[in-house]
Parts: sequence; structure tokens; C-alpha cells
Amino acid sequence: MENNTEVTEFILVGLTDDPELQILLFIVFLFVYLITLVGNLAMIELILLDSCLHTPMYFFLSNLSLVDFGYSSAVTPKVMVGFLTGDKFILYNDCATRFFFFVAFITAESFLLAAMAYDCYAAVCKPLHYTTTMTTNVCACLAIGSYVCGFLNASIHTGNTFRLSFCRSNVVEHFFCDAPPLLALSCSDNYISEMVIFFVVGFNDLFSILVILISYLFIFITILKMRSSGRQKAFSTCTSHLTAVSIFYGTGIFMYLRPSSSHFMGTDKMASVFYAIVIPMLNPLIYSLRNKEVKSAFKKTVGKARASIGFIF
Repeated sequence: MENNTEVTEFILVGLTDDPELQILLFIVFLFVYLITLVGNLAMIELILLDSCLHTPMYFFLSNLSLVDFGYSSAVTPKVMVGFLTGDKFILYNDCATRFFFFVAFITAESFLLAAMAYDCYAAVCKPLHYTTTMTTNVCACLAIGSYVCGFLNASIHTGNTFRLSFCRSNVVEHFFCDAPPLLALSCSDNYISEMVIFFVVGFNDLFSILVILISYLFIFITILKMRSSGRQKAFSTCTSHLTAVSIFYGTGIFMYLRPSSSHFMGTDKMASVFYAIVIPMLNPLIYSLRNKEVKSAFKKTVGKARASIGFIF
């Protein structure tokens, strides 16, 4: 007879069982998470403090930093605890909660990247109408819409995944709770769940990618019509965003828009490390290292901090 006992907790296999390698990975992940934490929170604070960065582009960038911090925090701390203590157990409700916030923030990021592409389009293609196009209300609506879509998508995926019966095993062949390895454990019919994931993720990504592609099509057409002196400035406006988009969507499409038969857990784990842990660290670095305004604001803030410390002592 089929065992219909429902699981109350899962066992996350993780990345390795080698104790020495686990310590090394803990140090690496701790270093990456600290950079993610400091980089994204510093970016948010810098944008809030410097009035020169109170523009639509940096408003979206501060929200991008917030969601990067959010979905990294839904995954990385639990992974590090597993490396340090060897505790691979995660409660059913904790797994569902972390899964929900991971999906919510990562979906919000995809829509924020689309909103940033539209902002680049308005800045390059319609500079004279930029202030009337990207108003405070428009920016707020785009940001709020990104979060609403993120949490709505997370509700669909969480309900779709955790409505299933997990009665075969509670061993998750992954290092965090994600849809593909959880579906592999279900003794229910997964066809509908897989189709929901494919179509919902496909719709979200297709919509965001179409907005980005159409925006950049008009941007490149406009740039080609410019003189050489204006092209460099226009390219510099979009380069950081294009880099972030390429990394984010390239890994995401590889992870989720494949049939289950082509999923190999070893490959998926490596892709997931990059997708869930490394990308949130890269975004603030991409935007800070390639952006003169951010560098200038950072130097200004550091200068003020030094002056305040010197005044105190």
C-alpha cells in the first residue's frame, strides 16, 4: 500500500557532505552574504542621503537593492547555518515561507528591471519629455506594481507547490526550498503544477523581456541617429542595466523554463548558487563600479563622515 503519511519537515541535502569543504563554503558564503548585505543596504542609504541621486533611475535602483537583499536573505542564512552546524532539517512551514519570499522578491526584481528599461528609454529617446513622463506618481506606481506582481506570483507558486502531497520522501536534493526539487518529491500528479510554473513564469519573464527588448530597440535606433559625442553618454546610461538584465534573465531562463526531464540536480545547484546568492551581490557592484554619480555620492558621503568624526574628536 502507498504510504500517505504527510511530511512535517524536509531534509536539505545541500551542496556537499565533506566537513572540510562545508567550512570552506561557509566562509565563502559568509563573505558573499556580507558583501550583499553591506552593498545593497549602503546603496539604499546612499540614494536616500544624497539629493543628487533623487531621480527615477536611482529610485528604481534603491528598490532593486531592496529586493536583492530580500531574496538573498530568504536563502543564504539558512544555507550557512547548515554548513556550520550540519543541521539539514527545515520545518514544512519554514520551507514554504522561505519559498514564498524568495519567489516574491525575485519576481519583483524582474518587473523592476523592466521598469528600469522603460526609464532608460524615456531618458534616451524622449529627453525633453523625461520629467513629465517619469513623474513621481508614475515611478511609485511602477515600483508598487512590481511588488504586487511579485507577491501575487509568490502566492500562486506557493499554493501550487505546497498543495501537493509529499509522501514519498522528505529529502530535498537541493540546498534550499525551490519548486523543481520539491515537485520531484510529490506523490501527487505533477503535470498541472509543472504547467502552472511554466506558464506563469513564462508569462512574467516574457512580459518583462518584451518590455526590455522593445525599450532597447528604440534606444539603439535613437543612438544610431546621434552624433558620436552623444552616443557614449547614451550607452553609459544603459550599460549597467543591460549587464544586470543579461545575468539575471540568462540564469533564470536556464533554471526554470526547461522541462523537468532536462533538470539535473548537480547542474541546477550550481546555477541556483549563482542565481540566488551571487547575483544579489553583483548588482550593487555593477551599478557602483560603472556609475560616476554613485562614485561621486559615495566620496561625498565618506568625506562628510570623516569631517564629522574629526569634529567630534
